[in-house]
Amino acid sequence: MDHSKLTLLVLCALLTMSLAPYSVTGPPNPPADATNAEAENALLVADPHTNATDDGSIARSDSSQITDEAQSFALDDPDRIIARQIFDRLAMRHTALPERELLELVDTIIRESRRNNLDPALVVAVIEVESGGYPLAVSHVGAMGLMQLLPSTGQEIAERLDIEWLGADTLFDPIINVRLGTAYLSHLTKRYGDVDTALAAYNWGPGRIDRRLRRGATVPSRYIEQVMQVFDRNAMTLVRQS
Repeated sequence: MDHSKLTLLVLCALLTMSLAPYSVTGPPNPPADATNAEAENALLVADPHTNATDDGSIARSDSSQITDEAQSFALDDPDRIIARQIFDRLAMRHTALPERELLELVDTIIRESRRNNLDPALVVAVIEVESGGYPLAVSHVGAMGLMQLLPSTGQEIAERLDIEWLGADTLFDPIINVRLGTAYLSHLTKRYGDVDTALAAYNWGPGRIDRRLRRGATVPSRYIEQVMQVFDRNAMTLVRQS
């Protein structure tokens, strides 16, 4: 090997040693605090339900946070106060709905009750008596969902309201079920002129109630009493806590 090549090899070796601290294999391990900070920042990107609070801390969308959200309805809006209490009642019923869907359901109950001139506490009472708040409930006669509608009744109302009907399983959608159920109960209230008879028709079917009325017979009262007992309890809770 000639002298020039030997000199070149020595220079390359020295250059490699001088660059070793800046190896391209990666930076030295960051301190633990830096790693934790990067992990927290990664959560912000990976989880759309995770938000940074005003003080820079991390607010995760776990069940406790969502429950806090449910409890923090705007107090200057009376419907928000009612919504908070309805949320509490339905949450006790083990609806099997994620809390965010339960919040949407509560808003739907209030909105559709107002639209159909019904008391939201009455609609909740019907839901509690009919299905216990379980959206997939099916009765022995085939009534389905939160407000226990027969598929034939649900389809008729859906067509009248221009709600997409995808077969009987449509009634398992809690939002659609409440929209259809409140519209149906409102229709019966207007038809009979009072809530008690409307509730009897809701439970027994308007055909059977019409036949009883034509005979001069009284309407069955057991279902009415069940719903009104729950309604009174709900109404008392709303008044007491609002």
